[in-house]
Amino acid sequence: MKDTKSVPEVVARRLPRYYRYLDDLLKKQIYRISSNELSKKMGVTASQVRQDFNFFGGFGQQGYGYNVEMLHKEIGTILGLYSGRKTIIIGAGYLGHALANHTNFKKRGFTLIGAFDIDKEKIGTNIGEVQVYDYANLTKFIVDNKPEIAILAVPRIAVRKVAKDLISMGIKALWNFSYIELEDEDDVVIENVHLSDSLMMLSYKLNELE
Repeated sequence: MKDTKSVPEVVARRLPRYYRYLDDLLKKQIYRISSNELSKKMGVTASQVRQDFNFFGGFGQQGYGYNVEMLHKEIGTILGLYSGRKTIIIGAGYLGHALANHTNFKKRGFTLIGAFDIDKEKIGTNIGEVQVYDYANLTKFIVDNKPEIAILAVPRIAVRKVAKDLISMGIKALWNFSYIELEDEDDVVIENVHLSDSLMMLSYKLNELE
């Protein structure tokens, strides 16, 4: 496999879509697919599909196409979905509840191990399958349990301080739902999620149809 640091981000961002589609194929007991069939689903050319996979060594066989089960597993490995990465949620409000209750972390290779809040009424309760702990005890929890990822579901006014706290405590990745853009730091990766952007794109596409 090639060094993934050389993989363009646009290619890396297609990997979860490949993975989801291949997962659907396996559920339908379809075990072989061509680059042409994959390209139609992905909205790119068959040549682009082959180029995407060549960044990781290539997985197909000429005249056969792709073994769906093998490709699904290889992409899952590239995405790190079999490591059970320990994850925590910061913020146990409506958004934190929604993420804990409706995101299938385990299926996607993550292990949700706790949530944190400063609201005394929330502390000691459960969201999803995890307990809500006092944010004041976060440092000890991180030392004891060594989570890698923190999901930020806090008010935008607090997000920069919370992110700084988490990075200083050793968190390596932040999934940020605060609507404040955080920038990657050394040895820390950040994924900023803007749900409103998706809604605006929906409006844009509707405009194109009118």
